[in-house]
Amino acid sequence: MQALYNFVVEPVGERYNNTTKVGDKELILNTDIFNHYHVNRLAKVISIPKVGNTEIQVGDTVVVHFNVFRRWHDVKGTERNSRSYYEENKYFVNHDQVFLYKRNDEWICPQGYCFVQPIKDNSKLSVNTEKPLVGIVKHTDGRAELNSLVGFRPNTECEFVIDGRRLYRIPSQFITIKYEYQGDEEEYNPSWAQSG
Repeated sequence: MQALYNFVVEPVGERYNNTTKVGDKELILNTDIFNHYHVNRLAKVISIPKVGNTEIQVGDTVVVHFNVFRRWHDVKGTERNSRSYYEENKYFVNHDQVFLYKRNDEWICPQGYCFVQPIKDNSKLSVNTEKPLVGIVKHTDGRAELNSLVGFRPNTECEFVIDGRRLYRIPSQFITIKYEYQGDEEEYNPSWAQSG
């Protein structure tokens, strides 16, 4: 099956990532279907669109928007699938709902975006654990240098957890400055991101 303008994907694992192993027991972290924090965001590409150019290929793993696999309740309280739902374990995804893709164990950014890992705030006068609007480029579309220390505009970051690391997706055009390393920079990754 091949869609005209959309990718067809299936979730990697379940629709929700709301359980974790604690010893030999399984702990349920969340029972709400409307909470987007526990929606699975990893998918495998089954087919690519017939129309348009894309670098993404069949078999690639992609990071998709949280609403793709999410379920919701309508005004009558009936549980519904997202508008991306096609049939059991198959979903339609637009180009703008694919945020990152993986091929040969390497994450690749679509054009126009970078993923930045925040750094710890080492200031003795600050109560913040993370330095605001500064981070290290971990995945790039080529416009920013990999592993460079950069600053970005406020309210342009969107949080993701990729391979156990909390990263911000930033439009490349909103990376405003490249800093020189001072030697005391340390990546900040909260413990909850590593457990997922």
